[in-house]
Amino acid sequence: MNVDSRAPELADSDFVAMMSASDICVLLHDAQTKEILWANPAACALLEFSLDEMIHLRANHISSAARQYDRVVARAMLQEAIDHGASRVEWHLRSRSGRVIPTDAFAVRVELARGPAVMVQYRDIEREQRTDAEQRLAESYVETLTRHTSTVAFMLDASGVIVSATDTALGYLGLTGHRGSPVRHRLTAFAVIRTGAGRATWDDIVAGAVPILPVRLEVAQPDAQPVWLEGSVERLPQPAADVYLMILHDVSGRVRDEALRELEQHRENYLARYNAMGDMAMAIAHELGQPLAAAGNFLAGIRARTGALRASGELDGQLGAQMEYGLESASRQIDRAATIVNTLRAFVGHLEHVEQVVDLNDIVRECLPFIRLRAEPAGVRIELGLSEETVPVRCERVLTGQVVLNLCFNAIDEMAECEPATRQVLLVTEKGADDGVLTVADRGRGLRRDPFTESFSGKAHGSGIGLALSHRIITRQHGSIWSEHREKGGSVFGFTLPLVPET
Repeated sequence: MNVDSRAPELADSDFVAMMSASDICVLLHDAQTKEILWANPAACALLEFSLDEMIHLRANHISSAARQYDRVVARAMLQEAIDHGASRVEWHLRSRSGRVIPTDAFAVRVELARGPAVMVQYRDIEREQRTDAEQRLAESYVETLTRHTSTVAFMLDASGVIVSATDTALGYLGLTGHRGSPVRHRLTAFAVIRTGAGRATWDDIVAGAVPILPVRLEVAQPDAQPVWLEGSVERLPQPAADVYLMILHDVSGRVRDEALRELEQHRENYLARYNAMGDMAMAIAHELGQPLAAAGNFLAGIRARTGALRASGELDGQLGAQMEYGLESASRQIDRAATIVNTLRAFVGHLEHVEQVVDLNDIVRECLPFIRLRAEPAGVRIELGLSEETVPVRCERVLTGQVVLNLCFNAIDEMAECEPATRQVLLVTEKGADDGVLTVADRGRGLRRDPFTESFSGKAHGSGIGLALSHRIITRQHGSIWSEHREKGGSVFGFTLPLVPET
């Protein structure tokens, strides 16, 4: 007899054969008494009972002794299947030897020739639970490692989007709020990527990571110096798409040290050039001294001869006056040139470390004639704001004057490029709590960068020797020198020197 018109080739014995061949544990219970009517071979093997033994057992004989697997609970599960057609629950069976077996129990009502019954299929899920537990443990290890490691690690997709990262890595990017959740931000939105070839795009990284590429990240920090991270990026081929693992470490200290060494080397180069120029200046000053003195003597002789000719009437009075004026003007210019040469010799000749207590106002007054000599041809007005009280500082008088000249000359050169109405330089001295302060302010184009941390020259054709020398002179005397933007445009350069308490 055929049991299913949809499969006329199958007989009822075939279904019994299939049930017997199944590796799923199947028990058949009477709907009324809940007694076991039949068990397939898989159930007998799992529970370690024969079929004859099985039909005399109750639920408590083959279930875990734990309270949630009590006989009353088992009968309720079977009754639910009878009443509603099916029920499902996780159930722990117990074999003859006492082994507890976690299963997924699915109970369904079936109509037999003898009346209703409940067929329960127990699928062994012990391996699945063990695998799940191992997976959860592994995830816990990964989570712990991600949270507590100091390693900077990013996992990125092929487009450069951060898929996952350690907490340390997120901290460097300022993304601490993403801990434990997907990041989904492009790395290049937070950092500049560099390789040996210079600045790189993410496409460059993808092309170069075959499979590993050394990289360096420059991560900008709000109101602070950037952080430098160095390491490598490795391509990890995956079935769906490649992913990229970037392992880095913080090298900010090393990068800053390298920058400081480079800056110091620049300073040493400037100072070497300054020393060479000092030797040349000394030689030039020495050689110019005699010609200037001789020129002065010649002019003095001509002026004396002109005066004698005017007195004797041999020289016309008006013409003699004009000649006298011209000779006197030439003599003044020679005297000014001689003063400049003598001062230059003093600047170059006083390089020894002779410290003395000097009023900062006096240094400014000594430099003022040279400052105005530079300012007048450029149409620059020099405004003074000298302290009303003395500003006694400990310094090298001549070299500190050189710093004042350097700062003022730079300001004058800057103002010479501006509109005539704005050409003004303000020179101020102040007495602070512990320092004497001098500032030179202009109304120029302002600073594009800090010349004391990047390059000592901001001029198109400047050598930077003046600022390099100024930095060296002031810092050697335990002072500080700086530059900053001036309100309403322009820039301010200034320095401080230790104040000497007045007795």
